[in-house]
Amino acid sequence: MGNKKGTRRRFGAVRQYRSGRWTASYRGPDGQEFRAPETFSTKRDAEVWLSQVEADLSRGDWQDPDAGAVNFKQYALQWVDERGLAPTTDELYRRLLRLHLLPAFGDLDLDEITAPRVRTWRTERLKATGATTVAKSYRLLKAIMETAVDDELIRRNPCRIRGAGKESAAERQIATVDQVDALADAIGPRWRLMVFLGAYGPMRPEEQAELRRKDVDLDAMTIRVRQAAPELTTGKRAEGPTKSEAGKRVVVLPAFLRTDLRRHLDWYAEKGPDGLLFVGEKGKPFRRSTFGRKWRRARAAVGMPDGFRFYDLRHTGHTLATRSGATLKDTMVRAGQSSEKAALIYQHSDLARQQEVASGLDQLVRAARLKGAEQPSGADLVRDA
Repeated sequence: MGNKKGTRRRFGAVRQYRSGRWTASYRGPDGQEFRAPETFSTKRDAEVWLSQVEADLSRGDWQDPDAGAVNFKQYALQWVDERGLAPTTDELYRRLLRLHLLPAFGDLDLDEITAPRVRTWRTERLKATGATTVAKSYRLLKAIMETAVDDELIRRNPCRIRGAGKESAAERQIATVDQVDALADAIGPRWRLMVFLGAYGPMRPEEQAELRRKDVDLDAMTIRVRQAAPELTTGKRAEGPTKSEAGKRVVVLPAFLRTDLRRHLDWYAEKGPDGLLFVGEKGKPFRRSTFGRKWRRARAAVGMPDGFRFYDLRHTGHTLATRSGATLKDTMVRAGQSSEKAALIYQHSDLARQQEVASGLDQLVRAARLKGAEQPSGADLVRDA
């Protein structure tokens, strides 16, 4: 289309088309010419647009308008590749991308993902799936887009919904000492120690899956957690570091577990220092799927609700340790948890204190078992007294 001769300015140029509309252009820092993405109804509007670009350049806020023309799917997958994530986290992020983010944003460029689009996506996802999954997906999207801001591909993160990344999980049920004992009995002798370590360790199942005979000190009643072996959805064991550095720890066990620990070492653990502490009936490493079936049957036999997970034994351990006199820092060290809260920096929990916690836990469980044995049911829950 023909146009009239442009008007030269101190910065950039404006030009009127034969249609009467106006356009504006300027040269970027690298000398490349850029043209306004739209036309203007008046010369004044075109000049105002140029003035805004000039101001961005002077403040150092200018961005190549073509920089955001990067496909989100390509960028997001590369983002995951470059993070060096733990296998379980890598698997989670790729699943969230595949199921929740790429269907909505996979065909868009980064600069096409706007705040309104993000709000619409979140509203639709909340209607289709659980709030916890949507919160995880939103946090992932926000992290990816924040990196795009750092890479100067977009000017501002479009994920600006207050509180959208927060999860509000329901409070987990706590088991009683009697219920823990009943679960250990119901699940069978090969796996009963795993129940006790889950509650009174309290150790994560993936940590127990990688425990070795050399990690156990029967005389000192300690277990050293060195690594973890979570199981991926593919069934593969992903041996590697614990969930965090705090996960590497020495757990002092209450004395009432001595007999169970000794019997397990004698009867079920693999031989040799590197032998796994927990193996199946056929000598294979712990499998989440196989154990899950046993756990569900034991849970039903005891009469525990379907929502009570093996992982909830850790909540039981936290509660009982606190009742035995443990501080918040004590329970954090015991469970292998980390926190950035400044108040916790000034608290201390060393090995001696952990032994005191284990002793208090020992007394509490023994008293509860004794009380249970005195009930009219006549059930003898006292072990190793």
